[in-house]
Amino acid sequence: MLNLLLADEFVLSTKTRNFHWNVTGETFGQLHRLFNEQYDELNQIIDDVAERVRALGGTSAGSLGEYLKLTRLDETPAQPLAAAHMVESLLADHEAVIEQLREGVAVSLEQYHDAGTSNFLSGLLERHEKTAWMLRAHLSEGVR
Repeated sequence: MLNLLLADEFVLSTKTRNFHWNVTGETFGQLHRLFNEQYDELNQIIDDVAERVRALGGTSAGSLGEYLKLTRLDETPAQPLAAAHMVESLLADHEAVIEQLREGVAVSLEQYHDAGTSNFLSGLLERHEKTAWMLRAHLSEGVR
């Protein structure tokens, strides 16, 4: 379960960095900074998830091939995209991760009786919910 999450976080971080590099338009400065902050946060999350896997005695996935096999998210190749499409795509991915985290909180408690992992996932859930809120706010401002 945690390695699936690790793969999702890695792909989401890569997509966010892609958009950071390639965003254009009137909101370039604002979104360039926002995407930078978000991929920095995601990189910390990636490290935290990998270390949680290790703390539980597992082996953390660590290659691009593994991440692409495990992820439940879709990549977005570098291509010209409208800023709004970038924000919508990231929002959809964060919402997908939020769903997975909600399930993971319950599974880790009910199936594995692992309150520590449940608490860990709850913390990640809050971080993704905050990011989703920020992305939604940009869409409501009419990002083009």
